[in-house]
Amino acid sequence: MTTTAPRLFSEIDNLIKGLKPETISSERKAVLQPLADFIQSKVSENKEIRINFICTHNSRRSHLSQVWAQTMANYFNIKNVFCYSGGTEATALFPMAAETLQKSGFQINTISTNENPVYSIKYANNEHPIIGFSKKLDDEFNPKSEFAAIMTCSQADGGCPFIAGAEIRIPITFDDPKAFDNTPQQAEKYNERSLQIATELFYVFSQINS
Repeated sequence: MTTTAPRLFSEIDNLIKGLKPETISSERKAVLQPLADFIQSKVSENKEIRINFICTHNSRRSHLSQVWAQTMANYFNIKNVFCYSGGTEATALFPMAAETLQKSGFQINTISTNENPVYSIKYANNEHPIIGFSKKLDDEFNPKSEFAAIMTCSQADGGCPFIAGAEIRIPITFDDPKAFDNTPQQAEKYNERSLQIATELFYVFSQINS
C-alpha cells in the first residue's frame, strides 16, 4: 500500500525508505504472516490493535520490536495500533538498545534514572512518545485482554506456552544482540538486529489493506 506525506522524523523516514523487505525469505514471511493476519482482521473489523512484544528480560529485542511496530503503523497510516512490550521478568532497557534507536533518528529523553530507567521515545513531532522501560508482561502498563502476544526470543517462547488474556500467541524470534556486549562488534550487531526487526515489521504492515 502507499504512504501519505511523511509524518515521521526525516531521518527515520529515510531509513525506512532504504529497507529491503524483498530480502526476507519465504520461510521467514511464513513466520510473520500470522501477525499480518491478526492486524488485518482488526483493521477489517474497525477494532483497536494491541500487540505485546514479549522477551525474557524486556531489555533489547522486545523494545526494538515495540518501537518499530508503532513506527511502521504510523508510516503506513494504520490507525488504532497500540504496541507494548514485557518480559518474563523485569530488568532494564539496555543502554545500547536505546542508543541504537537514537542513532536511527528517534528522539530519546530519560524521564527517570534508577536501576530501571524510564525513557520517552519519539518518532514524530505530533505523536505520543513511546514510554520505554522494562516490565513484566502482565504489568499494569500492558493490556489485559484482546491483544496479540509476540514472542521475540526462544527462551520466552519455550517458557511461556500460555499468555493470559492474549487472543493469539505468535512466535517471531530474533537472535539476541546481547551475545556481542562488550565486544568491538557490539554497536554493529545491535544496529543489524534493529534493522532486521524494522525490515520485517515494514513487511508485516505493508500487507495491510486499510
